[in-house]
Amino acid sequence: MNESSPIPPQVPPPIYGPRPLGDEPAERAVIPNVIAAIEAVLRQPRRVLFQLRQPGASKLIAAMLFVAIGCSLIYGVIVGSFSGGMQWWAAPVKISAGLLISALICLPSLYIFACLSGSQARLVEIVGLVVGLLMLMTILLIGFAPVAWLFSQSSDKLAWMGALHLIFWGIATIFGLRFLAAGFSHSKARSNAGRNTWAVIFILVVLQMTTALRPIVGSADTLMPTEKKFFLSHWGDSMKTPDVKSLQDSR
Repeated sequence: MNESSPIPPQVPPPIYGPRPLGDEPAERAVIPNVIAAIEAVLRQPRRVLFQLRQPGASKLIAAMLFVAIGCSLIYGVIVGSFSGGMQWWAAPVKISAGLLISALICLPSLYIFACLSGSQARLVEIVGLVVGLLMLMTILLIGFAPVAWLFSQSSDKLAWMGALHLIFWGIATIFGLRFLAAGFSHSKARSNAGRNTWAVIFILVVLQMTTALRPIVGSADTLMPTEKKFFLSHWGDSMKTPDVKSLQDSR
C-alpha cells in the first residue's frame, strides 16, 4: 500500500508592520524631474518614501521644494486677488515664506521626536518628509484655487473668505500629515506620540504665522502688523469686519 506524504497547508507568513519599501519595481524607479515628483507624490507616495532613503535624495528634496514654493506662490496670487493692490504680490510672498519658515521652525522638534521614538530615519529623510508634506499641501491648494478665485471675485466678506481659505488649508494639511505618517511607519518608530505631538505644534505654528504676517486675505495701511496678537484674537477681530472695503489695520 503506497503512502503519499501529506502536503502541508499553504499558510501565508505573518506580516508584522507595513510592507517594506521598494518591494515592487515601480517603487525603485528613479524620480528624474519635477513633473515625475508631482505624479509620484499623488499616485505613488511609497516611491517617494523609497527614494528619500537612497543616495542623492537631496535632488528629489530640491525638486519637491521647488514645487512647494511655486504652488504656494500661485495660490497666494488667488488669495491676493480678493483685495487687489499691494496684495497681488504681498500675499504670495507671505504665504510662501510663512510655510517655509514654519517648516524650519518645526524641523528640529520633529527630528528630536523621531529620535526619542526609536525611529531610524536620518536627518535628510526627515527633511524630505517635511518638504514632501509641504509639496502635497500646496498641490492640493492649487486644486482648490479655482473655487477660491470664484468666491474671491464674487464676495466681499472678509470673514467668509478667511474661513474658506482655512478650510482648504485644513484639508490640505490632513493629507500632508498622512504622507508624513506613512514615512514614519517605515522608520521603525516604537511610538506615534512624538509625531502626533509634532503635528499639533506644526498646525499651531502655521496658524500663528498667518497672524504674524498679516494681512494676507485682507488689506491694511502697512505691509506688516504693528501689534502682536494671538491668532484666535486676530480671528475674533476679523469677524467684526463685515467686508474688505471697511477693513482697517488695528494690528
